[in-house]
Amino acid sequence: MLSYLNLAFAVLFMLVTGPYLALVPIAGAFGAYGIANERRWGYRLGVVAAVVYLLQSGAAVIWFGFGATINLLFAILLVALLLHPQSREYQKIWFH
Repeated sequence: MLSYLNLAFAVLFMLVTGPYLALVPIAGAFGAYGIANERRWGYRLGVVAAVVYLLQSGAAVIWFGFGATINLLFAILLVALLLHPQSREYQKIWFH
């Protein structure tokens, strides 16, 4: 769910900064689709996209100031939830 929410925030942020920053959240949305359908590739794509999005959000806070902090908080939360031990165990057992 947070991957889709990050995509929505990225689209809004894209209207201000330009289209080049929206590619990673789009990959995250594809990862979220794979996670929803219990696919390993979706989990892996979601984790990679979330980490890259976290790095982009951190850079955005440096460049744009406090206004981009909410994106950074959602990115941190998404990475933490995807890399949580229970999430990793669930995907190891149930994903195809």
